[in-house]
Amino acid sequence: MTDATRWLTSEQEDAWRSVMSVLMLLPGALDVQLQRDAGLTHAGYVVLSALSEAPERMIRMSRLATMSNMSMSRLSHLVDRLSDQGWVERRPDPADGRSTMAVLTEAGWEKVVDTAPGHVKNVRTLIFDDLTDSQVTELQQIATKISSRLDPEHKLRSYGRTART
Repeated sequence: MTDATRWLTSEQEDAWRSVMSVLMLLPGALDVQLQRDAGLTHAGYVVLSALSEAPERMIRMSRLATMSNMSMSRLSHLVDRLSDQGWVERRPDPADGRSTMAVLTEAGWEKVVDTAPGHVKNVRTLIFDDLTDSQVTELQQIATKISSRLDPEHKLRSYGRTART
């Protein structure tokens, strides 16, 4: 029996371990800051941010689930919690009454505007402050290449622009 496995080179294995560390540590670091400063999970911020960038600040729930890489059930529970805070409302889709829209309220918009500066500061600290401009360009190119392989139809949205006042 021939071993046809294409094992990682030493350099690839080192890179893979570094990527795994980022994948494992970054979500918690983002959550800690958002929970402490805004009472939000990172998933909650992703949803509010996506809605803040959408036309009329509304997105069909099924599309929002895809954009945020959540199951409909998980998104529904999250939207319930965001609704309890007064940040999101559900409305029937005017174009298709069988579908539901998630709509960012004015209070939700204010939450995004208030939360974005602290989140951006945290992202800068965790990711960008120790990188050169050329490393940022390389990081973007590498991440785009990998995410294109993982999401060839580009169903997930890129992290969008943050709310700026």
